Amino acid sequence: MPETPFGSPARRSEIIELAALEGHDADVPSNVGFIEEHEKAHHRKHLPEAANSTDVDLEKDLEKNGDTASLSSEDDVAGEAAAEAEDPNVVWWDGPTDPENPLNWSFFKKWGTVGIVSALTFLTPLASSAFAPGVPEVMAEFHSTSQLLESFMVSVYVLGFAFGPLIFAPLSEMYGRLPIYHICNILFIIFTVAAAVSTNMSMFVVFRFFMGSAGGAPLALGGGTIADLISREQRGTAMAIWLLGPTMGPCIGPIIGGFLTQAKGWRWNFWLIAILTGGFACISFVLMRETSAPVILARKAKRLRKETGNPNLRSKLESKLSGKELFWLSIIRPTKMLTRSWICFLISLYVAITYAYLYILFTTFTSVFEQQYGFSGSVVGLSFLGLGIGSLSGQFVFTWAGNKTATKHIKAGDFKAEHRLEIMLPGGFFIPIGLFWYGWSVQAGVHWIVPILGTFFVGFGLLLTFMPANTYLVEVFTVHAASAMAANTVLRSIAASLLPLSSQQMYKALGYGWGNSLLGFVSLALIPIPFIFRKYGERIRKSSKAIA
Repeated sequence: MPETPFGSPARRSEIIELAALEGHDADVPSNVGFIEEHEKAHHRKHLPEAANSTDVDLEKDLEKNGDTASLSSEDDVAGEAAAEAEDPNVVWWDGPTDPENPLNWSFFKKWGTVGIVSALTFLTPLASSAFAPGVPEVMAEFHSTSQLLESFMVSVYVLGFAFGPLIFAPLSEMYGRLPIYHICNILFIIFTVAAAVSTNMSMFVVFRFFMGSAGGAPLALGGGTIADLISREQRGTAMAIWLLGPTMGPCIGPIIGGFLTQAKGWRWNFWLIAILTGGFACISFVLMRETSAPVILARKAKRLRKETGNPNLRSKLESKLSGKELFWLSIIRPTKMLTRSWICFLISLYVAITYAYLYILFTTFTSVFEQQYGFSGSVVGLSFLGLGIGSLSGQFVFTWAGNKTATKHIKAGDFKAEHRLEIMLPGGFFIPIGLFWYGWSVQAGVHWIVPILGTFFVGFGLLLTFMPANTYLVEVFTVHAASAMAANTVLRSIAASLLPLSSQQMYKALGYGWGNSLLGFVSLALIPIPFIFRKYGERIRKSSKAIA
């Protein structure tokens, strides 16, 4: 079997786990190796041939947790690894304490990098909603009365999240994570400043989209950076810190934005983001180093070829995929998994609609609490607190209950992918409860704390839907988990950017009570999905095929 950076054998599950964290499928090398497929043992030289092979040769039972004949068995991998170990041309770490290995970096160097990446991962989701309280000012300044644009200027940012990572992921495999961080930080700052100085609505919306595209880099690469640096035993703590960004950023943003808009105007929301990101970008230029093991070893092999004159030296983690193939698979695989796997499509649909509800609330909170409750421009940001506290609570409950459930079944020896859905079963009920509560309390005009308490349940249910769905996709698709999660990300980002466009018209036609009830009824209709997969998921996986 492949060896870990410390020389002990890498289990297949560890390779898959690392690949999922790094945002690529397990047939692309991570720092403990990769799982090779027999169909791809030969190296395809031309993209059209790769496309044909993807269409014909790579059909396999992806939903059977990767247990198919097309995947290399552990014995095969062990034999290949043993052959490589005897090959003097294979370049690997210089022992278990090699200082080039990011896992051997000093405590401060490792956790300093985690801190920088976590800060960037907090700032980019925060920017998605920070200026939401300033939307009325933007509309007035650009002389627009379009309700569609009023919603789209907020949600278009999330549309960028759908497309940016599809490009960044394969580029990071070819050139390393560090250049992508630096380039995307610079682009994010440029587009943020451009949004701040926009002179018309078209400019503003376009730059918001590009902000989201560049801002997706820390979200796409952060998990991989943590996996590069932190041992498996300590990784949970680092991941918990990193996940606070996408969990809390969108909810804290409007609180800051409300007071900043009132004091300095809407443009200062963007200036603040640009200043903070610029500070952390400068820190990253000085302190961050490349962490991707395949890239570090590839550079080491290149250096040794030059020093020794031996052209046959190669990295042990050298990928058999060309750059064109990486791009092809990163775009085509998720699309095929969405269209040819019922599990991937229905779970992603559930998450997409739920996630869209979050941005429907983001784009309408300002008008609701200003018009219905007379909140000032500064205080209106506090109306997002219910969502934020609910999301944070859901994060803690998922971590505790999910780990407890998995540990129990693993000890009993009967664990299967569907056990990841157990926390999702009750979690789905909180979203319609919260929507009914919020909508009818606003409609009735009761005290403002009542609808905010309702949004707590929406945020709580969102996390208990979103997190189990992702872990379930990893368990089901194993080797190709990253493609399944990419499919999930694309669908939910598109839904979150487009569905809110009709929210104002919906509330105008139905009122806040029936409008949110409509959303609640749709959410109720989706609740059976995890119940069906919890009971029949294993049978579905064994009888269906998806295309990689």
